[in-house]
Amino acid sequence: MTDQSATGHIPQPTDARDNDAVDKTVVVEVQDLHKSFGANEVLRGINLKVHESEVITIIGPSGSGKSTLLRCLNLLEQPTSGRIVVFGLDLTGGKIHLPTVRRRVGMVFQSFNLFPHMTVLQNVAEGPRTVLRMPKEDAEKLATDLLAKVGIADKADHRPNQCSGGQQQRVAIARALAMQPQIMLFDEPTSALDPELRAEVLDVMRELAAEGMTMVVVTHEMGFARKVSGRSIFIDEGVIIEQGDPTSMLVNPQTERLKHFLNLIFWEAE
Repeated sequence: MTDQSATGHIPQPTDARDNDAVDKTVVVEVQDLHKSFGANEVLRGINLKVHESEVITIIGPSGSGKSTLLRCLNLLEQPTSGRIVVFGLDLTGGKIHLPTVRRRVGMVFQSFNLFPHMTVLQNVAEGPRTVLRMPKEDAEKLATDLLAKVGIADKADHRPNQCSGGQQQRVAIARALAMQPQIMLFDEPTSALDPELRAEVLDVMRELAAEGMTMVVVTHEMGFARKVSGRSIFIDEGVIIEQGDPTSMLVNPQTERLKHFLNLIFWEAE
């Protein structure tokens, strides 16, 4: 495969699992997605399919467009051009009811974005109460169950500042799950945490994957990519350079650009 950095050619990688022959339903389809901020073109023609219950990890250097791609998938950023269809809903087809999009597409950020004046339980119950119009008692029961699911039921009455970073991120995951999404997006959810706290969050994400949650994860956690995701995608300068089986990509990258990126990642980890 020819490296874009050497020729200026934008490669169009293929993968056996990224076509209509795959048995599982295509639940997200991105066609020729472009996103610009003024003169800065961040995404330059992304094509991507995500299948039901698939876990995809997206890797790449800072500024490559990874987070912008995620933010386009739930319309936190409006695409400049292209098409995004999520569970049959065309996000780029005209007037869209944003709460409907946010209910279907949950997102967890690097920063926790919890309400500091609310308890952990209130943070998780707030979305179901205000957006889903769920009765308070039902919303709090759902929040209690989800806090138990992510392993922090004992923190229900704490404020976020009384919790560790790993615990706060698990609250953020529970809060996203409380909206009962069909797909979860994770934007470097462990990058602000130390190793022990990262493990807490990654364990929760592994459990979600094992339960069949469709997930797209921007991460530098190569172990998670290799062990949990079914496909990895390497993005650089707004295009997909390489994609495929995570282990194969890490052991035998096909482009010089990915080889260089992995050398830096593993060198920094030593």
